[in-house]
Amino acid sequence: MSCPRELREQLEHSLIGPYGVLSEASAGRPQAEEPCPIRTCFQRDVDRITHAKSFRRLKHKTQVFLQPEGDHYRTRLTHTLEVTRLARTVARALRLNEDLTEAIALGHDLGHTPFGHAGERALRELMEGGFQHYEQSLRVVDRLEREGRGLNLSYETRMGILNHTYGAEDDTREATVVRFCDRIAYINHDLDDALRAGILTDEDVPADIRERVGTRTSVRLNSMLSDFIENSGDGVIRMSDGMAEIFDKFHNFMYDSVYRNPTAKGEESKVTGILSGIFEYYISNPDKLPEEYKNIAHEDGLRRAVCDYVAGMTDGYAMEIYSNLYIPAAWSVK
Repeated sequence: MSCPRELREQLEHSLIGPYGVLSEASAGRPQAEEPCPIRTCFQRDVDRITHAKSFRRLKHKTQVFLQPEGDHYRTRLTHTLEVTRLARTVARALRLNEDLTEAIALGHDLGHTPFGHAGERALRELMEGGFQHYEQSLRVVDRLEREGRGLNLSYETRMGILNHTYGAEDDTREATVVRFCDRIAYINHDLDDALRAGILTDEDVPADIRERVGTRTSVRLNSMLSDFIENSGDGVIRMSDGMAEIFDKFHNFMYDSVYRNPTAKGEESKVTGILSGIFEYYISNPDKLPEEYKNIAHEDGLRRAVCDYVAGMTDGYAMEIYSNLYIPAAWSVK
């Protein structure tokens, strides 16, 4: 009698079209493992990422707005979940592997720094050879999780995580879907947050964007995803020319009005000071690193270990460490 995994793999031949990745056809893991009798290889990847410490820390990492006052602004975790839902919707409509799509989406930002892209820019200056969050995301799942053993994910999940920003020639269609949905998600939810924060009003959004894709988040998302699905086929993942043009205009509008907005980004200049202060402290005092990062320093070099430690911090933890290192503690005279 077939086990649940084998039954699912058989079912995939009916559910997944000719351009999707069958679980049984995966190129495998860095370290070979016995298959799970219940879950396919990509289902196991989803579970490993969801239970990872780096995934839980995403709830305390900035998406766009640093330290916003309010409970409803996006964090790196809510962004990840929104990308995942959009990507699964598209993958199902296009008859791709939903589990692989979900695994890539859930893992794509695990390497993001505290304080969003401001933190990424700070570490890029501190690290010889630079720093890219997508490369760090792969490092997290390959090297840093589970006390240095890594998550041992499937090849297709790992490459989808690595290439989610710019793509590669041999991307799976599932990885391409995640890359598109990442961009669709962030311009829409960041606009929603900017409107909530009073940085923009509805009338600030160019009229042709409002007319083409709508004035509410749900309507905009539906317009973009519907166009995306309707115009993809025969292994090609694409928007219509008209939607691609309005998407680019929307994207540029968000950069000009939100991502470079002095009100929204006014505090970001402090991020470099915080992260560089922490970074240089541990470079000068490597004995103060947590034990697991001392091991990384021994194997991969001190700057690499300090970068891994700082990149993995949440916003609040980075500020706590900086405060402990550089701000005098209160004291009282008895």
